[in-house]
Amino acid sequence: MSVAPKRKLIEVALPLEVINRESAREKSIRHGHPSTLHLWWARRPLAAARAVLFAQLVDDPSSNPEQFPSEQAQKAERERLHGIIERLVVWENLHDQSLISEARAEILKSTGGTPPTILDPFAGGGTIPFEAKRLGLVAWANDLNPLPVLMNEVLLRLVDRFRLAAPVAGGLAENPSDAMAQDLAHYSRVLEARVQARLTSSYPQSELNAVPLVYFWARTVQCPNPACEWEVPLVGSWTLEGRKGRHVYMRPAPNPISKTFDVEIVEGAENEPSGSMSRMSGTCPACGGSFANSYVKTEACAGRLGTRLLALQEMHGKSRRFRAATDNDRAVADVEVPSAPWLSAELSTHSQYMAPPRYGMTRFEHLFLPRQLRTLVTFVEEIDRLYDELREEAAEFGLPSDDVSYAAGGSGASAYADALKILLSIGLARLVNRQSSLCIWHATRGTVEQVFARQAYSMTWLFAEANPFGGASGSYSGQIDFLRKAIAAIPAGVGRVTQSPAQTLDFSADELVVCTDPPYYDNVPYADLSDFFLVWHRRVLGDTLPGVFQTMLSPKSEELVADHVRHGSKAIARKFFEQGMSEVFERIAGAHSTNFPMTIFYAFKQSDQSSSGTASTGWDAFLQALVDEGWSIDATWPMRTEQAGGLRELGRNSLASSVVISCRRQDHEASTTSRAEFLRALRKELPHNLRNLQQSAIAPVDLPQAAIGPGMSTFTRYSRVLEADGTSMTVRSALVSINSVLDEVLNEQEGDFDSTTRFAIAWYRQHGYVPGRFGDADSLARARNTSVETMAREGILTSLGGKVELLKPTSLEGEYDVVSDSHTGCWEALHHLIRVLDGEGVVAAGAFLASALSRSDNAVDADLLKELAFLLYSVAEKSGWTKDAISFNTLATSWPEIVEASRSVAGNSTQQGAFDFEEVS
Repeated sequence: MSVAPKRKLIEVALPLEVINRESAREKSIRHGHPSTLHLWWARRPLAAARAVLFAQLVDDPSSNPEQFPSEQAQKAERERLHGIIERLVVWENLHDQSLISEARAEILKSTGGTPPTILDPFAGGGTIPFEAKRLGLVAWANDLNPLPVLMNEVLLRLVDRFRLAAPVAGGLAENPSDAMAQDLAHYSRVLEARVQARLTSSYPQSELNAVPLVYFWARTVQCPNPACEWEVPLVGSWTLEGRKGRHVYMRPAPNPISKTFDVEIVEGAENEPSGSMSRMSGTCPACGGSFANSYVKTEACAGRLGTRLLALQEMHGKSRRFRAATDNDRAVADVEVPSAPWLSAELSTHSQYMAPPRYGMTRFEHLFLPRQLRTLVTFVEEIDRLYDELREEAAEFGLPSDDVSYAAGGSGASAYADALKILLSIGLARLVNRQSSLCIWHATRGTVEQVFARQAYSMTWLFAEANPFGGASGSYSGQIDFLRKAIAAIPAGVGRVTQSPAQTLDFSADELVVCTDPPYYDNVPYADLSDFFLVWHRRVLGDTLPGVFQTMLSPKSEELVADHVRHGSKAIARKFFEQGMSEVFERIAGAHSTNFPMTIFYAFKQSDQSSSGTASTGWDAFLQALVDEGWSIDATWPMRTEQAGGLRELGRNSLASSVVISCRRQDHEASTTSRAEFLRALRKELPHNLRNLQQSAIAPVDLPQAAIGPGMSTFTRYSRVLEADGTSMTVRSALVSINSVLDEVLNEQEGDFDSTTRFAIAWYRQHGYVPGRFGDADSLARARNTSVETMAREGILTSLGGKVELLKPTSLEGEYDVVSDSHTGCWEALHHLIRVLDGEGVVAAGAFLASALSRSDNAVDADLLKELAFLLYSVAEKSGWTKDAISFNTLATSWPEIVEASRSVAGNSTQQGAFDFEEVS
């Protein structure tokens, strides 16, 4: 008789609040973060990956009843393990070796001293394998795209190949990673000096010895008016600096002789002209005539889209200033275009992500100014020349003078020179991302933005060219500084890197556990985007890593995304995605250890509407592949791995969380059931699960996604769910049912509230905060055992002129005393709480909550307040009341901080009794 595998911590409970807080916080951390190694577009926070991996491998105390026989003992042990996670996810603790050792010890204890290899078959930027390595596990990163393969090679293997006690270039180092980082910094300075010496005339100082930092260019077309025909600078905004208290802009200055425009630099915001180019049309500053964007596209595709240098930012002493460009500045920038055959490759023409080809910019060489190309090609040439010196100095340092390359497994002088060349190529890629005519100027921050400020090749009108030797935004030294710190922070460990489509990957490890972040259906074709860097890496590293850069551009036909542009139709794209995912999960099933669950990060939009209900094409296609290969979902956890959004994001149903799925192979004895029985089980189990989610650190905006987890857990408990006609229920049908039951449960929660709140909820569903007829309100109030007059006296609505209107939080009285109020309910308390939070902040909101919970009649219940926020968010979101939805969502996401503040205010043991909130994981 087989022994059931032990349940792991991730299958029972997680300290979500701390994980989510630290994951969101990590987004603002740059220096020393592996994300600064090289751009990648979809990284999960290190904190979330670290927490999931630990909880995936460590036993839950309920699996050891001999050691923890009671629920109380299990809870205490679980809290101890949660304490490790809570410390482990804090960024400042990453280099606390005693904490890392403590975490490793727990993993060893739960894995019998032989932890499994952790595989991410869709490694991308490498977050999951990188954190597995930090935790002392053998980390295996696989990806098809050469760019992630290169990044993971550095994160998992390159530094560990050379455990140097000191830098080759001389000096002291704290550890081997720091030694290589110092060598990178030294040879980058050598490289920069040599390139700058060759390009002195390209970036000259002004007569006043001012150093140019940024050059501002506009694309141009000839005005289509035959009576005008001036060169029109296409500028969306003339602003150069928009910081608080300081505003600088360019004012177009016509030059009648050449029929071109120069500019004047003006300080102050008064009389700034409107831009000459909008999304739909342009305007000629000379004649005032307008022209459609289609005219610009036609001119551009005919090779008549020009560029004109308008202004510069310079450093004079310690101060920065803007000045208008001169003819001499333009002459200096007009250099001969160097030969760069590797940039002759054609850009993808993907309609959604590739704007430049629509304007005649069809090859990679079209994305750069002549001076930028000259600079970047010079860097390439000098990296080639530097290689022999790197090898000689590594041999003089004491590394073996063999000819075994890095790619062949060497660890001598030749291999070390290869390793530094790899890092220099990554430094060059960081510079390329700031040295393109697709880079814009951020007037508020005063920075040159990278090409991929969004996940696409965007078309630019006014663009910024950084001086790579200026030491400011977009400079080479600044890019290397980010890279150096990322290299120095790489922990020691054991890693493996492979390059293969996940659906054909050879799983050969004896004990294998998968934790992965797979592609999100049709989200972004990363292969198309990554070519921007790959053309440069292939030129520099084609001979150094020949196995990685075998093709001119990234492989696309096997990239596992449902791209309807690439596949010709949405139906074919979906079939490709489902079939590929099924192959992946089938192969994993044959190799995955039965002692551990598989974990998957998955983010999606819950946005597809049909007559039968709500579902998500990407989500159901992914889950269908999982279910088809016999995987059963045993837990799901919403993790706030993305920045919380505002009005724009909520209105567009943007992602706020990833759902982390924990699943195991389905029980062979799973039974078949009917649709009716499945729905009965769903209605029985979902209310409890929903309340757990509402009381955890999940935002209302994420509730529909998170609730799918418990629903799918019920669905995958059965081998098949049969429809009335005998066919198997599809995942999509199950998701529609889960969403329908979710709506039912949310509506049923209205019965939990006091009569005034029940009236207000029902009235809000119909009218929001706009007036409705008194007669309708009177009937609704009587049915809920209250009256309009009573509620008007209590201050939750107004009743005037036959119209009834609920009061918004912003319309409530600021001097409200929740303790002395003769009658208050959840609705009134919630709206005053929103008013205080918005106007005075978390501490004041905590004080208000403390007062509300101290009422002798216990009229206000903390859990019901949060439940009401979720319910009202659902109503507002479905009704399209975005501002209302943001208010309710903000309150719910701030709830842990508000509760903590209220506990601090409570102060004494008597009051503390009112704050005995149930801890829900």
